[in-house]
Amino acid sequence: MTLKRTLLAGLSALLISAPALAADLDPVRLTQHVKVLSDDAFEGRAPDTEGERKTVAYLVEQFKSFGLKPGGDLQTDGTRAWTQDVPLARFDTEGPVAVSVNVAGQTRTWTQGEQVAIRAAQTGIDRLTLKDIPIVFIGYGVTAPERNWDDFKGLDMKGKIGLVLINDPDFETGQGDFGGKAMTYYGRWTYKFEEAARRGAVGFLVIHETDPASYGWATVKNSNTSTLFDIIRANPAQSHAPLEGWIQRDATVDLFKAAGLDFEALKAKAQTRDFRPVELTGVTFSTDYAVRAQKIISKNVVARKPGRRHADETVIYTAHWDHLGVGAPDARGDRIYNGAQDNALGIASLLEVGRQYARAPAPDRSVVFLAVTAEERGLLGSEYYAANPLYPLATTAGVINMDGASTAGPARDFTTSGDAPLTLQDDLVALAAKRGRAYTPDPNPGAGYFFRSDHFPFAKRGVPAISFGSGQDLVEGGRARGEALARDYTTFRYHQPADEWSPDWNLTGAAQDGGLLYDLGRELANSRRWPDWKAGSEFRAVRAATASQRR
Repeated sequence: MTLKRTLLAGLSALLISAPALAADLDPVRLTQHVKVLSDDAFEGRAPDTEGERKTVAYLVEQFKSFGLKPGGDLQTDGTRAWTQDVPLARFDTEGPVAVSVNVAGQTRTWTQGEQVAIRAAQTGIDRLTLKDIPIVFIGYGVTAPERNWDDFKGLDMKGKIGLVLINDPDFETGQGDFGGKAMTYYGRWTYKFEEAARRGAVGFLVIHETDPASYGWATVKNSNTSTLFDIIRANPAQSHAPLEGWIQRDATVDLFKAAGLDFEALKAKAQTRDFRPVELTGVTFSTDYAVRAQKIISKNVVARKPGRRHADETVIYTAHWDHLGVGAPDARGDRIYNGAQDNALGIASLLEVGRQYARAPAPDRSVVFLAVTAEERGLLGSEYYAANPLYPLATTAGVINMDGASTAGPARDFTTSGDAPLTLQDDLVALAAKRGRAYTPDPNPGAGYFFRSDHFPFAKRGVPAISFGSGQDLVEGGRARGEALARDYTTFRYHQPADEWSPDWNLTGAAQDGGLLYDLGRELANSRRWPDWKAGSEFRAVRAATASQRR
């Protein structure tokens, strides 16, 4: 071989293996995807509906048209499907939900969706009937031995309902053993319901307050009074107490007052280790409603770009395709929860990142595009995949999640859900700097977003995983405009029918975000690096246990 041919061959190999840095995604194509997926014809994209079938068909059609390969369930002929079956249990309340409290012999009737939001029982029963159950205030409902914290102080919760505060004991002060303003998993409502089951309680009612919850009552009502889903469990009662629900703060204050208690004083006491449970003397709770439970099969959609050199190693992009479907009408009478920003826009970004990969040379590692179901029902699609991975988690180099994006144009910064102690996040920060963008730590760490996106089921199993967030320091209007728009979305559109596509959207920022995430995944897919959790992370040891499987 001549020197010239040798140089040309070497240059060719270098070009093939080098990262194909992306231009920004196409805002027009992003808009087209969002308009389709958030159209009323898709009925809010709830699992096990015609909206799911239309959504799955659209995603498969798009991935196929790009030239990607199916990456889902392995079939009997050795090929792969475009989807992964996700078996779920579906729970609906049937008929009215009767709720009342008895206070010193006087009955007060509460309205479902107003004072309380009672979730359909997920224990397999066909009717939940509770009569005059004692109520106990349990503070934050936390048992954390490593922090020397126990809100129960030996109280037997059997036969009782607990009232528990949302978030962590140090959210209000910003100081303490639970991360200050940054929420730990103890602050999540999912943990509190899990603790109710572990304690054998009749159930917990989580006290809603907007700031520590990070969303208003409309979000609570819409998310908890509609159809619920769960993974199929051998013994549901080990994970769910019979009663799970939320209660308005004002209703709680009135209830405490009727029992001769001061809510604010007890809330302050609950922020200390000395707190002890307080029974609401003379107060009992009753409810009665029917439940319809059934097993359904939902779908994760999975596309794949096979790797050229290390096809058995994987980089995964994720986004959830589902939303809340059809539910209670808003003030306009609209009952379709279109989920345009949450998360048709994230899915649009996933599709267009996939299209970029399809058009580029194959990377060294394989890249999977995973559109998951039932995120809005508790991260169930991603939880199912992480528990039943199609590609080994030990050799999954990283997970990049996209949940929503900016609709207000480019930003000078970006963020992630929680400030993850992770080298993959460092890589993202360095790559963004080359594009002139700065990293802003999670602007609302008390909201616990790290536990609320589809990267979390991977992270808790040790896989390096991040969830990207658009910045709020907007090129047009700066941080003041970005923060105002974020507040407006949370208050008036998040998990409400008003989350609809608008011709006023400016998706050039979302397009820049997608290009950045393409670059991040492409660089990782062409490297021999294995991102890792930093010292002190609770996920570091889990990842280290599989180190021998990575070369």
